[in-house]
Amino acid sequence: MSEPQGIEDTTQRLPVIGKDDAPGWPAAPDPDGSPPVLDGADGRDGRFWSVRRVPAGTVALLLLIVAGAFLYDIAAVRAHRPGLRWRRELARQLAERPLDDTWVLVGAAVTAVLGLWLIVLAATPGLRRLLPMRRTHPDVRAGLHRDAAALVLRDRAMEIAGVRSVRVRLRRRRADVRAVSHFRALEEVRADLETVLTEAVEGLGLARPPALSVHVARLGRKG
Repeated sequence: MSEPQGIEDTTQRLPVIGKDDAPGWPAAPDPDGSPPVLDGADGRDGRFWSVRRVPAGTVALLLLIVAGAFLYDIAAVRAHRPGLRWRRELARQLAERPLDDTWVLVGAAVTAVLGLWLIVLAATPGLRRLLPMRRTHPDVRAGLHRDAAALVLRDRAMEIAGVRSVRVRLRRRRADVRAVSHFRALEEVRADLETVLTEAVEGLGLARPPALSVHVARLGRKG
């Protein structure tokens, strides 16, 4: 059979969109091995917010107990029964004691401290041991535990020749590395540590890489 004549091929090949061109996909990894970040953003993000289960549960339980006690007292008074003894005693003490009384000042100070504590908990994110990482996807947030990051830096430091022991103290904005060397010149060991640990800090992919502080000491002699 002969093919029909006069029919043009109007089909077109659709363009292929790769991961690097699709919106929402991260860019290619950097040459130094650091994780990629979103296009048009520096990848930085704030700290993770804690749910504060213990303080919220404690406050809710106390409010429930106090509200229940006052509700029972109001219902008892409405039913022409005597109110709770502790409520009558509290009302008498508040009416008779002056404002400069010691117990009144102590109660006010405790209440103010508890109120400030709750305000601080509500205004701060918490989870100080969880370090936020750079965002590589708009719908994904990642974090790295501070102890795990310190362990990575310690392992990398132990790979340097001449390093006998390393102690790493990692904070949110600073990483203090104290190493003990048993051979090689201290300046050479310190230079190698700074180079390796700088690359290691960048490789962690943290949103705010901590500043690096390296201290190298010689192993003391015994006796």
